Amino acid sequence: MACCWKLRGIVYTFVPHRGNQKYELFSMPNKALPVKYQTNYRMSNKLISYSSITKKVVMALAGLFLITFLVVHLSINLLLLLNDDGAAFRVAVEFMTTNPLIKIMEIFLMGGFAVHILVGVTIQIQNWMARPVRYKIEGYSHLSFFSKYMIHTGTIIFIFLCVHFTNFYFVKLGWVNPPADLGKEDFYQMAVLLFANKFYAILYVVLMIFLGFHLHHAFQSAFQTLGLNHTKYTPFIKAVSTIYSILVPLGFASIPLFFMFIK
Repeated sequence: MACCWKLRGIVYTFVPHRGNQKYELFSMPNKALPVKYQTNYRMSNKLISYSSITKKVVMALAGLFLITFLVVHLSINLLLLLNDDGAAFRVAVEFMTTNPLIKIMEIFLMGGFAVHILVGVTIQIQNWMARPVRYKIEGYSHLSFFSKYMIHTGTIIFIFLCVHFTNFYFVKLGWVNPPADLGKEDFYQMAVLLFANKFYAILYVVLMIFLGFHLHHAFQSAFQTLGLNHTKYTPFIKAVSTIYSILVPLGFASIPLFFMFIK
């Protein structure tokens, strides 16, 4: 039985000789293949396409869910900037840690992170395997700067999430001990202590810049994957994407800057 695959417009086919185990490699346009090989090629190509599209749709939906969550998370964190010794922030934290509905949403949130990361890594590995050797001469690419480095900015954000969860979320779960003389839900004082460390504060700001790069492409890409790509409203989506990818990271970055220079 022949094995077919397509690379850069050419279909490559392994066809076995009768009577021995040797195989020959033929390359020809898809239409030039024998009918029985064209059928095998079309079926395998459809399965690969559907599988790839499904992964991208799942990743897009998980990404939009996380994008929505970031707005909620930022709105709570900005309460740290109020001149009330953390009173409003503590009220919000108490609501978020005791409300049963929020606890259920936490499960979906962790699932959203896991799905987005795992599917993103899977798609990237498949892309690398599809072209294991880079071209010696790089031609013009329609991919944007942000698209080319999504896996890199995503990796940096993942490392930040691990640190962030260790400092806050895992403390709440009891997996990590809180700082000395602090309760496991005294997140206001935990934040004050962390941002008092200039190295951590500066690193936080730098990581928010990478978050902005990641969000800039992710926002547009998600809508495009879901088929919402049209000359009428694509410019609006791009504008919202740009505004979002600037304001949200800037809002997060303003918190350590506040504690460094104003508080």
